[in-house]
Amino acid sequence: MLYAVIKAALSGILVAAVKKTARRSPAFGALIASLPLVSVLAMIWLWRDTGDAERIASHAEATFWYVLPSLPMFLVFPALLRHGVPFYAGLAVSCVMTIILYFGMTFLLKRFGIVL
Repeated sequence: MLYAVIKAALSGILVAAVKKTARRSPAFGALIASLPLVSVLAMIWLWRDTGDAERIASHAEATFWYVLPSLPMFLVFPALLRHGVPFYAGLAVSCVMTIILYFGMTFLLKRFGIVL
C-alpha cells in the first residue's frame, strides 16, 4: 500500500511542478511536460514490479506509436483557442480528435503487422 501511495505522490508532484513552472514560463513548463517523465516512471515501476524486460520493451514501443497520433492535438488545440473557441470545447474537440487518431493508428499498424 505504501508503494502505491509513493508512486501516486511522485506522479502528482510532477504534474504540480509542470503547472507551477508553466505559470511563470509557459515554454519551460511545456519543456518539462514534454519530457517522457511519466513514461520513464511507468517503466521504472513496471521493472520494479515485474522485472520483465520484454514487457517493458513492448510498453516502450507501444508508447512510441501512441505518441505520434497525440502530437496534432498540440497544434489543433492552440489554433482553436486563438480562433475564439472556448477552452473546454476546444479541449474536447482536441481530445476526441486524438482518440480517433489513436484508433486510426492502431488500425494502420495492424495492416503492417504491428499489434499494440
